[in-house]
Amino acid sequence: MQPVKKFIMKEDPKHIRISEFNYPLPDERIAKFPLPVRDQSKLLVYRHGEVSEDRFTSLPSYLPTGSLMIFNNTKVIQARLHFRKETGALIEVFCLEPIEPNDYVLNFQQTEHAAWLCMIGNLKKWKEGTLKREMTVKEQPITLTATRGECHGTSHWVDFRWDNPEITFADILEVFGELPIPPYLNRDTQESDKETYQTVYSKIKGSVAAPTAGLHFTPRVLNALKEKGVDLEELTLHVGAGTFKPVKSAEIEGHEMHTEYISVSRGTIENLIVHNGKAIAVGTTSVRTLESLYHIGVTLLKNPNATEEELHVHQWQPYETAEETASITSVKALQAILDYLNRHDMEALHTSTQIIIAPGYDYKIVNTMVTNFHQPQSTLLLLVSAFVKGNWRNIYDFALNHDFRFLSYGDSSLLIP
Repeated sequence: MQPVKKFIMKEDPKHIRISEFNYPLPDERIAKFPLPVRDQSKLLVYRHGEVSEDRFTSLPSYLPTGSLMIFNNTKVIQARLHFRKETGALIEVFCLEPIEPNDYVLNFQQTEHAAWLCMIGNLKKWKEGTLKREMTVKEQPITLTATRGECHGTSHWVDFRWDNPEITFADILEVFGELPIPPYLNRDTQESDKETYQTVYSKIKGSVAAPTAGLHFTPRVLNALKEKGVDLEELTLHVGAGTFKPVKSAEIEGHEMHTEYISVSRGTIENLIVHNGKAIAVGTTSVRTLESLYHIGVTLLKNPNATEEELHVHQWQPYETAEETASITSVKALQAILDYLNRHDMEALHTSTQIIIAPGYDYKIVNTMVTNFHQPQSTLLLLVSAFVKGNWRNIYDFALNHDFRFLSYGDSSLLIP
């Protein structure tokens, strides 16, 4: 029997220095707008250490027939709300995640009151009192108020109330909200972003940032994948504003990963098992969800009666349990989730994850990745580095030297380690 060695790490991931993941990114290399045709973006292909360039429409030709590709079907909400105080001060309330009720679907369906955890722009001008805005929604006049509650780190509890029981909170966001494009674009949201900053397969409202690797896909490419015999599945991870949170600590131990909410259907888990627990992930959000599934399965193998809260994947959990999980296959972990769903007569797994994927991480489910080019010194760059066994610099040097466009509206890469 061969000795298991993958769990033995040369370096504790907590002591990785983020300065080692820096690279020069001139502003002109950041794509401020998408290409007119989504699938005409460039595709960097990294296969077993070799780097080449192609067009995104060629993606299906690189993928094996019978493989499984998984997308994040979350939809970006118009999460920025603007109020003007009687003094004239403009206050921005950025809805991050629902609190009361804490289920996204239920919260969007509320008809008179909803509470969210929010970031506040121009906070110093809103020390007390209620913000108010008159608006017309579905041809009906309503008054929306916002009252600030307790502080949660850098965010605040905000209670929203409105005076028309026929109007839902989703209706208000649709009319009154502004789409939160990434701050590094350094421009205002435009009407075109409402379409271009959504994937063509987005369905489940809840994200405050797009799963941008999916922005390149078109019906044409999706059909070509099906014709190639690639199986397509979806999951949901609602992307939080924390995805833009810079790593400010010298070592990543000092960086607290944000919590993100995930939902994976029974059918997707069954299909993963059929594909021997392996998948092609579209975007880092799909990567974090799929890898979290493995660790959720491990939790259930140890405690089949775990609660939803106990299934939450903590930031350092994969590293702390690396030795004991080395012999647990992805299929065994996924089967534990399926058994859990069957016991509770559930059609989908709903929980959350704080997973950080950094060099030293042993990928369990994702064997191929489609992703964009990420910011210097970001946790997303750590994730990519872990996937390509530290070879990220060759990939990014190639992209910089071959006029690839970077970040959310930029070009794409296919990574096959």
